[in-house]
Amino acid sequence: MTLTATLTAYVEGIGLLGPGLTDWTSGQAVLGGQQPYQPHKTILPPPALLPAAERRRSGVIVKLTLATGLEAIAAAGLDAASLPSVFSSSGGDGENCHAICEMLASDDRQISPTRFHNSVHNTAAGYWSIATGAMTTSSVLSAFDASFGAGLLEALTQVVVDNTCSVLLACDTAYPEPLYSARPIPDAFGIALVLAPQRSAQSLAKITVSLTDASADRLDDAALESLRIAIPAARGLPLLRAIALRQEQHVVLDYLDSTHLAVAIMPC
Repeated sequence: MTLTATLTAYVEGIGLLGPGLTDWTSGQAVLGGQQPYQPHKTILPPPALLPAAERRRSGVIVKLTLATGLEAIAAAGLDAASLPSVFSSSGGDGENCHAICEMLASDDRQISPTRFHNSVHNTAAGYWSIATGAMTTSSVLSAFDASFGAGLLEALTQVVVDNTCSVLLACDTAYPEPLYSARPIPDAFGIALVLAPQRSAQSLAKITVSLTDASADRLDDAALESLRIAIPAARGLPLLRAIALRQEQHVVLDYLDSTHLAVAIMPC
């Protein structure tokens, strides 16, 4: 069964960073089948836009969000300060969560202010505002393994209802042991999408999204499929693969247990 309500937008820019995927330029060659996928640990660039004090305090989720978001917005040729934003993560900064749990389990249970402010749900959105100067609306959400799909629906809704561009920043970070045993996210991964209501010279593809109960698409490459399954933000990889192929495609993305996202992709 396919539900009929749809949301349509144009993808204007993409940011990508994860294990073996250093940016969208190299990532689209891998996803499009021109280069083999070679996994390696995610390399996070320093958050150069942040003032020195905030740069020292920033955690993995901030570095990941800034890297992917700025890449997508630069490709779209837009000003980051002008864009409404949607931040989506299944659980926030895993390393910071681990450090706080260690402190609470020790004799010295006084958590540092830096640890605390990096633990709040909207940490990445706050640092994004400092780095880019954005004073626009910002939504921050989490939906466990459905977080990429929830973020995509929220960003698309902004584009359609408000007739405005929006940037989706979906990311997840790794949990050290012993948290890893309960939540086995192995590495940092992020996808950023700049979405627009009208086609422009920068448009990469037109996407139309609806709900479906069809099964989510899997990736042919076993290593990429393992990445898609392991990290919630990577559930968007079939969409990026379809854009990389530059062919009219229909893909189904993971969302809720019995409801997924059907995406029609038309290259521009």
